[in-house]
Formats: sequence, structure tokens, C-alpha cells
Amino acid sequence: MASDNLVVLNALDTARTQWYHVTAVIIAGMGFFTDAYDLFCITTISKLLGRLYYYDPTTHVPGKLPHVANNWVIGVALVGTLSGQLVFGWLGDKLGRKKVYGLTLILMVLCAICSGLSFGYSAKGVIGTLCFFRFWLGFGIGGDYPLSATIMSEYANKATRGAFIAAVFAMQGVGIIFAGLVSMILSKLFLMKYEGKPFDVDEILSTEPEADYVWRIVLMLGALPALLTYYWRMKMPETGRYTAIIEGNAKQAAINMGKVLDIEIQAEGDKLAQFKASNEYSLLSNEFFQRHGLHLIGTMSTWFLLDIAFYSQNLTQKDIFPVMGLTNKANTISALREMFETSRAMFVIALFGTFPGYWFTVFFIEKIGRFRIQLMGFFMMSVFMAIIGLKYDYLKTKEHKWTFAALYGLTFFFANFGPNSTTFVLPAELFPTRVRSTCHALSAASGKAGAMISAFGIQQYTQDGNVHKIKIAMILMAVTNMVGFCCTFLVTETKGRSLEEISGEDGGKNETQMKTSKPVSGHQADGWE
Repeated sequence: MASDNLVVLNALDTARTQWYHVTAVIIAGMGFFTDAYDLFCITTISKLLGRLYYYDPTTHVPGKLPHVANNWVIGVALVGTLSGQLVFGWLGDKLGRKKVYGLTLILMVLCAICSGLSFGYSAKGVIGTLCFFRFWLGFGIGGDYPLSATIMSEYANKATRGAFIAAVFAMQGVGIIFAGLVSMILSKLFLMKYEGKPFDVDEILSTEPEADYVWRIVLMLGALPALLTYYWRMKMPETGRYTAIIEGNAKQAAINMGKVLDIEIQAEGDKLAQFKASNEYSLLSNEFFQRHGLHLIGTMSTWFLLDIAFYSQNLTQKDIFPVMGLTNKANTISALREMFETSRAMFVIALFGTFPGYWFTVFFIEKIGRFRIQLMGFFMMSVFMAIIGLKYDYLKTKEHKWTFAALYGLTFFFANFGPNSTTFVLPAELFPTRVRSTCHALSAASGKAGAMISAFGIQQYTQDGNVHKIKIAMILMAVTNMVGFCCTFLVTETKGRSLEEISGEDGGKNETQMKTSKPVSGHQADGWE
């Protein structure tokens, strides 16, 4: 049906890869860099907050965030992210992708700065205002998910669309690395000048007063990449697909795309009525459910299940590191030294486990396909987490710490060379233009609901370093991943086809109508090419 497409859409699908595609990846990707930095830098400073604000001299143990405070400090940004995804996803379809794209960055800049300026001197005052601003920081971050994915999918050509969307998301990996790196460098710089005594030598002087500046600087630096990206984001034109199909202005779409892409596009309006007619149904209509209902259930359930495991890995790693032997016990080191060691361990795991997985997806997604990568990732994550859970007593001994670290790193690798990337790509491709941003938002928000389960639930099992509870957490995550493996069969392969062909907007039957959402076998997928 691609031949029946509008000229402007055919031009976008077949355009050679050029500099503007790369620019769009960088502009959208810098948002994700900021998102990941802001969401995950909290892992490097949460123990420091406990030592600064919750030390009780009568207990003779290092200060530690109470469970409820710890869960809220780490999880409140995820609550904000879920809310922001739904609001900005809906606005992206109603007002256009471009109009609301800059608002997300402004919110992220302001709230990152305010997070570091948390008011008050009491523990409740500081933690309360920190949680308030991190909620609104998360709200801005949430908007970036559906808007960046939708903009990239609508700009890209069909041959490299998956790789470009995955590359935008891969900037999350760079953000996680920088969260560890910045925290590590800052804590080291302060250690060189202000290092306190180990806790078991001097309980009071083990918490450096200057450490109060460190966590604030780490949080405030999250504003910098968002600020630098704002100008370029405002210069991006509205996507050709939104302008043509939703606004009904093929001429303006041709002008917009002609400005940024080196392609000749003739304005064409005669097929526009057909496209608008094929795309008029709403999200809550029976027609949407018949065409895309199973796909939406598939993208929402897989992202939900994936994020239970993925965020549990990221948010609880600070509790696993001491067991691995990657950090020293809190009562043998100072507060800043503990932050340095936690950041260093996070940086190493991210560099060798997390980061490569994202880029393996970028390089192989157009060869292997989204469907197979997602199945493989869920399966391998489940295997490695089950091994860690079942053999935890054996792995946590000193002589096996590197085996433990390797297995733990491999779960990160296959999360990212797997469902963490593909659950972001698929909702940006499976749904029609009119509801694409909203459907991506619903899928992403389901993911954040899973992340909240990890922040407010799974963390309870890891926070005290209880071996039995950590084993239960790992086995629970292994089971969760296998359920995600099964739910993957609700979605289908999208590689090598135009967005309009996938969604049925070109007047043809869409995937659900033709195949009742059955998974695509290898030879079928190859036939689409």
C-alpha cells in the first residue's frame, strides 16, 4: 500500500540518511541524557542524605534514610514521570509535538536547580522540599518519553527508523554513566580537601559538613544539558506526518520538511481526505480496539513488567554493591568515601554492563528486528536473575565477587540489548498518527507504574542487606521477566515498513486485521524487507 501514500510521506520514508537525522537524534537524545541523569543520580546520593540528616548518636550506626523517606526520595520522581507522560503524551496529539516539546525542558531545568536548593535545615524540611521538586522534575521528564519517540519515528526513513529511535533512547545509557561519573568526581574532589575519619574511629567527624554541598551540586548539574538543548529544540519544525495527516496541510508539511531535509517534495492535497478518513477514529473507539487493542495491551504489559526488573536493578544496586564487595561497609568509612565508592561501582557497572547493551540494539535492531531482540532480552534477564537468586549465598562470598559482578552486569546488558530499548521503540511505530503520542505515553506510563512497584516494593527487600530477602527479590524479578517474554507475543515486528502501512492509515488492513496480532516468524519478517 506504500505506493498509495502521500508524496510527502513517501519522501520521508525513502529519504537517504542525512545530517538532519543525526541532529534530530542528538536534540531528542539530549533530553533522554538529562532524564537518565536526573532519575538515577539520586542512587548515588541517597546514602549520603541518610548520613547527613538521620544520624542518631544513641544507635552507634551510620545515619540511614528511614524506609519510607528512602522510598519517597527515590520513587517520587517516578510518580511525576508517570503523570507527565500521560499529560504531555495527550497534549502532543492535541496541540502538536513541537508546541509542547520545549515545555518539558523548561520544567526539567527549573526543578533540577530547585532540587539542589531544597529549603530548611531539619530532615523533614529538606527531604520534603526535595521530594516536591523531584515530583515536578519527573513530570517534565515524563513528557520527553512520548514526544521524543514520536518526533523521531515521524522524522526517520523506514530503513533506519528503529535504529534512530533506539539511538535517542541509548542516550539514557550515557546519562546513567554520567550520573555515576559526576558523583564520583565531585565526591573525590571534596574528599581530597575535606575527608573525614572512618565512622568506627569517630562517629561525628565521619560525616563531613561539606558533604551537604556535594549532593546539591550533583542534582543541580542536571539542569545543564537541558538548558543547552532548549534553543535547538525550539528550532525543530513540526513533523511532516502531524502537519499533513492531523492538520490536513500537506503543503506546509512539504515546506517544513524541505527546510531541514535535502529532498524534493511536491505539495499534494488530493489524497489527504482519504488519509484523514482512515485516521478519524479516537482512542476509545471500537475501531481502535479492533485495529490496535492487542498491540496496546502488549506494549503496556511488556513495558510494565520490564520496568519492575529494570528499575529494581538500578535503584537497589547501592544495596547490592556492598554484598558484591564493590564498596566497603558504611561503618568503616566516612560519608563522602561511601558516596565515592557507590558512584564508582555504579559507573563501572553502567560502563561495562548498561551502556553497551543500548548500542548493540542500535546496531542490530534493523537486522534482527524488534520482536526477536525483545524476546531474547527478557529470556536472558530471567536466566541471569534466577541464577543470582538461587546461588546468592555462593556468589556473595569474597572469592566469587567478580562472578557475581559479571552476572549482575549481564542482566543490565540484556535489559538494554532487549526490552528496555524495544519497549520504547515499538509504541512509536505501531499506532496511527492521531493517537501515536498518547499510546506511547500510555505504554511508558505503564512502565513507570512498574518502576514505582520497584521503588516502593522491591526496595523493601534489599535495603537492609538481608540475604534471604535479596534472594526473594531476584527470583521475583526472574519470574516477572518470563511473564514479559510471554506478553511480547501480543506485539508484532515493524521493521522495514512505513508507519502508515503498519497502522493501516494508508487505507490497507493493519496487522491486527490481517494476522490477529500473531507473532511474526523469521521468514515472514524477512519477507517484509
